[in-house]
Amino acid sequence: MAVRVQSDPFDLGAEANAFVAAQAGGMGAIVTFTGVVRDVAGGLQAMEIEHYPGMTERALHKIEDEARDRWQLGDVLIVHRHGRMQADEMIMMVATAARHRADAFEAAQFLMDYLKSRAPFWKKEHTGQGADWVAARDEDEDALKRW
Repeated sequence: MAVRVQSDPFDLGAEANAFVAAQAGGMGAIVTFTGVVRDVAGGLQAMEIEHYPGMTERALHKIEDEARDRWQLGDVLIVHRHGRMQADEMIMMVATAARHRADAFEAAQFLMDYLKSRAPFWKKEHTGQGADWVAARDEDEDALKRW
């Protein structure tokens, strides 16, 4: 179990390999997901993510605890960055380990949906026209209804 909020980039391969290596004894499925900064409209110069230390980590641990209550998980990893990032940089990753693939997949989707909509991060897009805060999207809120 690990939750990390950091400004530094992370090495996806190293994180995934370490997560897999730590799974001893009967984990039959490991699921990973990585979120990347997208330049949807074109012209993105940077994405800036802000958070309140302490508050953010507590919220992520709460989301993780809820996933553990709902699914039979052997382990969970959440890594989320903050600070200024360029298009195509990794923002976050989630990894879940479970004896069965359904638990690993569903828990990973749950974590991703809640991280996207409920984790206390604030995103600002910087373009040639200035900087704007990213508003919540209806489809992200709709994704939470299934849980």
